[in-house]
This record gives sequence, C-alpha cells and structure tokens, in this order.
Amino acid sequence: MSSRENPSGLCKNIPNLISSFVDTFVDYSVCGIFLPQDPTPQNEIPQTRFDKPERLVAIGDLHGDLDKSKEAFRIAGLIDSSDKWTGGSTMVVQVGDVLDRGGEELKILYFLEKLKREAEKSGGKILTMNGNHEIMNVEGDFRYVTEKGLEEFQIWADWYCLGNKMKSLCLGLDKPKDPYEGIPMSFPRARPDCFEGMRARIAALRPEGPIAKRFLSKNQTVAVVGDSLFVHGGLLAEHIEYGLERINEEVTCWINGLRGGRYAPVYCRGGNSVVWLRKFSDEMAHKCDCSALEHALSTIPGVKRMIMGHTIQDAGINGVCDNKAIRIDVGMSKGCTDGLPEVLEIRKDSGVRIVTSNPLYKENPISLLAPDSKTGLGLLVPAEHVPKQVEVKA
Repeated sequence: MSSRENPSGLCKNIPNLISSFVDTFVDYSVCGIFLPQDPTPQNEIPQTRFDKPERLVAIGDLHGDLDKSKEAFRIAGLIDSSDKWTGGSTMVVQVGDVLDRGGEELKILYFLEKLKREAEKSGGKILTMNGNHEIMNVEGDFRYVTEKGLEEFQIWADWYCLGNKMKSLCLGLDKPKDPYEGIPMSFPRARPDCFEGMRARIAALRPEGPIAKRFLSKNQTVAVVGDSLFVHGGLLAEHIEYGLERINEEVTCWINGLRGGRYAPVYCRGGNSVVWLRKFSDEMAHKCDCSALEHALSTIPGVKRMIMGHTIQDAGINGVCDNKAIRIDVGMSKGCTDGLPEVLEIRKDSGVRIVTSNPLYKENPISLLAPDSKTGLGLLVPAEHVPKQVEVKA
C-alpha cells in the first residue's frame, strides 16, 4: 500500500499491531490455535536449574502423535476435555523428541506453547527439551520424517509466505526475509514429490528458521529440577564438567543462528552425546553402566536421579541402577510402538509414582504396586526381559 493510497499513514503508525495480526492469522490457519503474545525476550537463554515443585510431572517422547500427547497430559490431570490447562502449579518436563515419525509435529509444538502460557498464568510451568530428533532436524537430517510430516510443513510454509506478502504491503514494516533463501530446488536422494515438503521443512527448522527460532530455541537441553536431572539421552561426568548452563546457552545460540553454522555442538552429536547416549537405557538392566551414572550424579550436589527418554521401554516407565536412572520413553506415538501413555509423577510429600493409562489399572490409573507408600512407588525394572518389582527409594 503506497503513501498516496494510505494518506493517514495507518500502517506506518501501527506496524507492530498489523504484524501481530498477520502472525495470529497464520497461526490459526496452520494449527487452529490462537497464541497470546509471547512475553519471552527474543534470544533469551533457557533457565537450567529450578527449585523442586510440590508436583513434578515428566513426559516422554511424543513423536508427532497429537492424540497420544494430549492423552499423556490428560491422564496426569494437566488438561481438561477442551485441552485447557488444569494442572495449577504443577511443573511439567517433556524430555524431547516431538519431531519425526508422525504427521502432527507442528500441531504438538503449538499445543505445548499454548499450554506453557496457560500454565504460567496458573503458577505452573512447562519445560520442553531438545531430543536427538530436534537436533537432527535443525541440522537438516530428515531420515525419520514421514510424508505427512513433509505435508504439514509445506502447509505451514504456504501460510507463512502468504503472511509475509501481507506484511510487505504495509509501510513501516521491514521487508520479510525469504524463508527459502539459499535452499536448493531439488535433492538427489529424494523423490521429486518430496522436494517441496523438504524445502519447507529446511526453511522452518534450520538455524534461525522461523519454527526453530520460535519454538526449539526455547528448549532446555539439560535441566535440574530439585533433586532430578533431566536430559533426553543421558549425561556423563564430562558433560557436567563442561557446564550445564553452557550447554543450554550454546545450543540455543546455535538454533538461533548466532553460532556454529549448520551442525550442532559436538556434545549433541555421536553415541556418547547428551541426546544420543544409551548407557543407562538398555532394557537389560545389567547392561546399564551404573558406575558412570553414579559418577555423573555425584558431581551435582543434591541430585538423586537422572530422568531420560530416547530409548523405548516396552515394559513401561522403569528404573535401573537403584532407581537412579528412570527411563520414561514408552513409545506412545503410533509412529513408534503405539504404546500406552504413561508419565512420571514426583511429589514433595509422597515421592515417585507412575501415572498410566494401562487398562489393567483402570480403577486407579495413578497407581502401580504401592499406591499408598510414603516412600515412593514401585517401578518395573526389566532384567533379562522379565520384569521384576522394586521400590523407588526416592
């Protein structure tokens, strides 16, 4: 719109309002959600350490399955039938791997963002973490992307580019950056019908990409909540010595495009990295490296346990190494093993227990083995593929 067509200078005087309206229009068109204004300053480094809340809920890998994601929140009493926050002052940690294997990844990102803002108003808090699949996608590694996942991002890109065109008509707004800048038109190892979806996904998720910057840059990569240490894969003593705050800062800066180029910091790549480690996740309990776990935990005063996702536990949420390692990835996504949703709950007054949707516990879905125990709830610890009952001494 030219100044001649707009003599009152309306767009020039209220560009931020118009930009916000366009962003809201795009959000609703993509995911059917109205997100309120985000109060978080741009490029803010995620907080690493938190006091122990009265109630803490940990949720495992979601992998693009929106229905299962909502079910996990619902069985923990965190949302109602309308998907609104009902968790009060509860603190939630979702340990990463929202992306890949399913076709509703963006919808989950928006869903979690909506709940974050609703929880804050009620005195609650939701932490979301980077898993290996978030890191892979920011790097452009799409090995586990589904066709529906490509389609969802292509739909986002169409609306996002339309929103940019709307903004470009308005005086007083900077010309929007082309999200496709520098992205090739084709990919030698991909089918031609996937090219547009791949271009859209790269545009959204590469360092400084709109979706990466808006959602993933706010994720923790490591977090300490009271006496629990959270990470997607696992932490070794060398990672802790490097610095938990330093890890969060560097990963956030990388996702925001402020350092490091295409590839993530070295501690996010490889089998012994914080998002790929499986030393404490083997379903065969005797194969877990308990000495390395105890060494790592001993370097953080007051921490009793490490809680992680990443490796699917067919027997459900369980603990090994005297329950100092608790594994919460139950493969709930239909793109994984279509497992029954389960979450971990830690209360100040009653310790640790599992919240499950398993029909075997339908009459009391928030209990397993020792529901009234003040010292904690028994977890299932697989050994040689035969689950045995132990008690959490947390």
